[in-house]
Amino acid sequence: MEMPFWGVDGERLFDAEKTPVAADLGIVAETFRHYPGVIRSTHSQAFAALGPQAELITADPLPLPPHIPASPVGRVHDLDGQILLLGVGHDASSTIHLAEVIAEVPYGVEKQCAVLENGELIRVSYRENDHCCARFEFMDGWLRSRQLQREGLIGHAHARLMRSRDVVAAALAELAADPLVFLHAEDEDCEECRDARGSIPEEAVG
Repeated sequence: MEMPFWGVDGERLFDAEKTPVAADLGIVAETFRHYPGVIRSTHSQAFAALGPQAELITADPLPLPPHIPASPVGRVHDLDGQILLLGVGHDASSTIHLAEVIAEVPYGVEKQCAVLENGELIRVSYRENDHCCARFEFMDGWLRSRQLQREGLIGHAHARLMRSRDVVAAALAELAADPLVFLHAEDEDCEECRDARGSIPEEAVG
């Protein structure tokens, strides 16, 4: 089992033992962090894992951008792991960002994170394929049409279960047809997607 566990922000030095989980990841993530045997990544783009592959999933150094193949999300894909979306939609799925990296989408916004280097706190700049992620919800239709997503209720929560590799394959097929499929149109009111579109080099557009 693996779950996102990054901290409150990337501007402060991350401590795998003490840094609390970002509030938007929810109480399940914060509770899982304290579960016996859970291993947490040692960097600011942390994930946590439990089980026989936990060390492998969390072993990579700081991945920049965060969802490259050599990252916890990438390792789950390599291991043919499954994704359970519990009470959330695909807009909360980090795995689709992995597909964007593999597809080499042309957009990427500038970000920074704090790291410790030779005992000194420094800020590392990187370019991340980030946007509002609302259009990740297209994945529901893509997977349902291929009969690759199981759905049902767990408690009162709508749950979706699918293979990581199926998510990436479906996203790659759509990105091959339209590299900007996950960005809102320019005339739509979405600042994050506008920033992503604004980051695209002119040569990539023309």
